[in-house]
Amino acid sequence: MWSFHKWFERHSLILIIGILVVVSIGGLVQITPLFFIESTIERVQGVRPYTPLELAGRRIYIREGCYVCHSQMIRPLRDEVERYGHYSLAAESMYDHPFQWGSKRSGPDLARVGGRYSDEWHRAHLIDPRSVVPESVMPPYAFLTQTEIDFEQMGDHLRVNRMLRVPYTDEQVANAAADARAQAEPMGNYAMDFEARYPGVAVRDFDGDPARVTEMDALIAYLQMLGTGVDFETYQADTPGNRR
Repeated sequence: MWSFHKWFERHSLILIIGILVVVSIGGLVQITPLFFIESTIERVQGVRPYTPLELAGRRIYIREGCYVCHSQMIRPLRDEVERYGHYSLAAESMYDHPFQWGSKRSGPDLARVGGRYSDEWHRAHLIDPRSVVPESVMPPYAFLTQTEIDFEQMGDHLRVNRMLRVPYTDEQVANAAADARAQAEPMGNYAMDFEARYPGVAVRDFDGDPARVTEMDALIAYLQMLGTGVDFETYQADTPGNRR
């Protein structure tokens, strides 16, 4: 009855094609529905899109290859949770394109680094890593303090992210460059407008140089917000009645 299976046993190419067909069908059945289900990622209170300055800092983070040595995903294992904090939630990466989960750790996981150190510590660490962590193998990034942010592409960057379903408004896109500058200039002309568009976001001079908005400002702004969106003292586990 099933004698045709001999074709698969005797012809490896046919067997390989058959395996690919079966795996492809199974993959499509499992993966395709996820693109049409709004609740694939639970909504968690406190998770928000990046500000233009933080988004620029994330681009620098990726450009400089920081993800090669630092993951941004705390696994639900006891040793990881005790060292880094609450395990990572899928919602925390819902606006990341691409996400920075990773598996390689030459340095610590950065999913919860926001607020753990001062801006001064981050600045010193990026300029001369061994000045604060003697055993560090991280290269210095002092040049970030000398490179001013390119504001020209801010609006385009937000626009592209909106195409990927990040909920930026028309007003946020139109004022992206001004908002990026305003976040690093708390006494600037646009600070109040920025705070209205991004309520509750940190507004301060991150790099210690109020005269300029540098790539150091952007990178520290990005690092300082990682893991700070969710209040895990009030967050309840992922159950149908407890999602917040």
